[in-house]
Amino acid sequence: MKIAVLSGGVGGARFVRGLVHHLSTTPALTGSEVTVIANTGDDLTLHGLRVSPDVDTLLYTLGGGVHEGQGWGRAQESTRIQAELAAYGSLPQWFTLGDLDLATHIVRSQWLGQGFSLSEVTARLAQRWGLPDRGIRLLPMTDTPVETHVVVDDGERRAIHFQEWWVRHHAALPAEQFIVAGLDRAAAAPGVLDALRTADAILLPPSNPVVSIGIILSVPGVRDALRGSTARVAGVSPLIGGAPVRGYADACLAAIGVPATAAAVGGLYADFLDAWLVDPADAVATVGGVDVVAYDRPLLMTDVPSAARIAQAALDLTGRGR
Repeated sequence: MKIAVLSGGVGGARFVRGLVHHLSTTPALTGSEVTVIANTGDDLTLHGLRVSPDVDTLLYTLGGGVHEGQGWGRAQESTRIQAELAAYGSLPQWFTLGDLDLATHIVRSQWLGQGFSLSEVTARLAQRWGLPDRGIRLLPMTDTPVETHVVVDDGERRAIHFQEWWVRHHAALPAEQFIVAGLDRAAAAPGVLDALRTADAILLPPSNPVVSIGIILSVPGVRDALRGSTARVAGVSPLIGGAPVRGYADACLAAIGVPATAAAVGGLYADFLDAWLVDPADAVATVGGVDVVAYDRPLLMTDVPSAARIAQAALDLTGRGR
């Protein structure tokens, strides 16, 4: 079986890890292939290095090297280099890069500078983390450098990088608009559209619907491929009773004028979505033309087994779960 997943960072990575666990422990599903299409709208350049936060969170989580407490970054990490950069007055300092994490950014920047595409670089990094051996193919949504910016007004109307808004300001500055620089020149990365067109099942994990999955859907051809796919598409709500499980999805939804409800988020995908898994607190949610199913317990991925159960429930909604 071929499964395609559109993913952001922490929530998406934990969902895919649960999915792979379910596939590997279900005899009828062993040997399945999972293609993860990662958001790269969060990418930025720091200290001269190209950083891909969502791609790296997927690499570390699926490769067994993530800092579990944070959900991002490397386990057993040191920040000695970051402290030394601060001593030199190198800016910015609001985005912490651990020493082991820096190695990833150094080789990524080195290989990009040698002319390799982001897809080729990501494949090399995935090989180091053993993803192909686990039946996982990790693709960036596009090889074109794109960056999400947020228009804010804190006495001065300006655009700042999404990561600054998210990490430095914790989304406390009201967002007026999201702008994805470079998207007008972007094309889907090699393999992305084929993965969607040939998938037996397509899954949307509980990633941010605006600045993660929403950015992937903005890449030319992706939404059309989802509409045209013969596979059933099932998604998992990132909201429970109107509140995000983690992060600031509610602030992002407010910026685009969408209510922070499971039903409204499902409505963002209604043109291609077949089934929508929601928390019991949102059991009354309805999305036109979509099968809305309430999970049988709180929709929380607290560990690998709970993530695996949620992934199985979503896969069941595509008719391919067992």
